[in-house]
Amino acid sequence: MLPFSTDWFMTWEQNVHASMFCNAWQFLLKTGLCNGVDAVIKAYRLYLEQCPQAEEGPLLALTRAWTLVRFVESGLLQLSSCNCCGGNFITHAHQPVGSFACSLCQPPSRAVKRRKLSQNPADIIPQLLDEQRVQAV
Repeated sequence: MLPFSTDWFMTWEQNVHASMFCNAWQFLLKTGLCNGVDAVIKAYRLYLEQCPQAEEGPLLALTRAWTLVRFVESGLLQLSSCNCCGGNFITHAHQPVGSFACSLCQPPSRAVKRRKLSQNPADIIPQLLDEQRVQAV
């Protein structure tokens, strides 16, 4: 995948992070709280506050966030509503209305395998059910 390709923003984990940033950026623009570069920087700070950082740094670097803004402004990418949860997520431009399901509502199979069991009962039950279903099949 090319370093500055729209495809980078479409993979499931990157899409969630890019969508969080883009929603914050769009909110700042629509409410008139700030605009231009100021909106990008403030939205990126909000993103960093809300997303736990990995040891190697944030998944969405400032350069990627800036590239995302350029892609959205040029019409290559857009925010589309998920037809399951109603959240707004980054998609390719001209996504047919009502045809998009986000990776949180329909996670790819590899995303489920990456989950680790936590001690919280609410987190354990769905994972145990997934494991039991796989064993039964």
